[in-house]
Amino acid sequence: MKKYIIAGFVAVVAVSTALAGTEAKKTVIPVEEPTCKFRDTEFQIDAFGTGAFYRQGNPGWGGGLGFNAFAWRYFGLGVEQMVVGNNNHGSEWGTIGNAFFRYPICSVNLAPYAMVGIGKLYGQGESVGLGHVGGGLEYRVTDHIGLFADSRWVYSPQLENSGGVLARTGLRFAF
Repeated sequence: MKKYIIAGFVAVVAVSTALAGTEAKKTVIPVEEPTCKFRDTEFQIDAFGTGAFYRQGNPGWGGGLGFNAFAWRYFGLGVEQMVVGNNNHGSEWGTIGNAFFRYPICSVNLAPYAMVGIGKLYGQGESVGLGHVGGGLEYRVTDHIGLFADSRWVYSPQLENSGGVLARTGLRFAF
C-alpha cells in the first residue's frame, strides 16, 4: 500500500510540474500614427519675395511679410504687407487681407490651397483698392518651417486696363 501512495504522490508531482508555468501576459504596444505637420490651430509668419506682372508690362519686384491664423485645419485668415517696385512706376506699398482654404496631404507634408482677398495699393500719392483670387502650394520641411509658392490674379476696378498676376515665394514659420 505504501508503494501505491508513493507512486500516486510521484504521479501528482510529475503532472503538476508539467502543467505549471508562468502566466502569459500580453503587452500591447500602441502604434503611433504619423502626426500631421499642419495643425488644426496655428499661427504663421510669412517672409516672401514677390513679382508683379501687369497687363501694361513693366514687371515689378519686391518682398514682404504676412501673418496668418488658422482656427481650423482647412480655413484661415491672413494679412500681408509688401512693397513692389519697377522702373516706370516707382514703388507701391500694399496691404492685403486673405482668406485661405487649404487641404493638407499629411503623408507627404504638402498642402495645396486657394486664396481670395481684398486690399489697397499705395504709391505715388494715390491709393487703389484691389481684389484677388489665386492658389498655391506649401511644403512643410519640419513641424514649424515650410516653403510656399503661390500666384493670384489681381484686379482693380479703379484702374483702366488693370489686372495682372502677383506671384510670391518664401518661407513660412508656423507656431
